[in-house]
Amino acid sequence: MDYGYLMEEARKAREAAYAPYSGFHVGAALLCEDGSVYTGCNVENASYGAANCAERTAFFKAVSEGKRNFRAIAVVGGEKDAAHLEPCPPCGICRQVMQEFCGEEFVIVLGNDGVDYETHTLGEIFPLPFS
Repeated sequence: MDYGYLMEEARKAREAAYAPYSGFHVGAALLCEDGSVYTGCNVENASYGAANCAERTAFFKAVSEGKRNFRAIAVVGGEKDAAHLEPCPPCGICRQVMQEFCGEEFVIVLGNDGVDYETHTLGEIFPLPFS
């Protein structure tokens, strides 16, 4: 499957990131089973524990709208003004949120843009989930 459009949505979402502490801006685009897409960006806070990752922002937006079935998520991240982004795998907390709603075959798309990306399954990047 071509996930280029999902990567582009993640890049757009990244532009809204609020990251004054780390300077690391992340965007995510979550593809639901029905074809709808929910985006998210990271939102930092002076109290670091109150920050939220882009992936969880996208999931929480979708779940709050009644979505429960998901196919894939694209994630892009890097310094605010970086032209080329490197693969930005989800953190452990985000992987656990994905585990809550998705199966092992859920696709995680990582890369730079709509052409330069790689895919992984949740089962590959989270082999021993808490469930």
